Amino acid sequence: MRILGITIPDEKRLEIGLTTVFGIGRARAHKILNEAKIDFGTKAKDLNTDEENTIRSIVEKYRLEGDLKREVSANIKRLKDIKAYRGLRHAHGLPSRGQRSKTNSRTRRGNVRKTMGTGRRKVEKT
Repeated sequence: MRILGITIPDEKRLEIGLTTVFGIGRARAHKILNEAKIDFGTKAKDLNTDEENTIRSIVEKYRLEGDLKREVSANIKRLKDIKAYRGLRHAHGLPSRGQRSKTNSRTRRGNVRKTMGTGRRKVEKT
């Protein structure tokens, strides 16, 4: 089964398989399946064409995949352009939601380790 050019895994339960589409999480997958009146545990390979079309028509109502990614990047660009604090944090590659950055935030800053030296070398007597 394909939705918006994404192949939904056949062997996974639909509530999990739908999350492969960018913009659909567990909560939205549950909402979609409830609206389509399909059991969460059903696998994608067990759906008939009517059920597939129902899911497709429901999914098309939401902003997903490329449109959503474009909107998110446009929002970040807007924050950078107006030089908002959050925009500057995005531009510098730092966490933008108030987390501490002295010791943590390794995923955001990259794993570059700085080793701390002892300060001075001992002077050898001759």
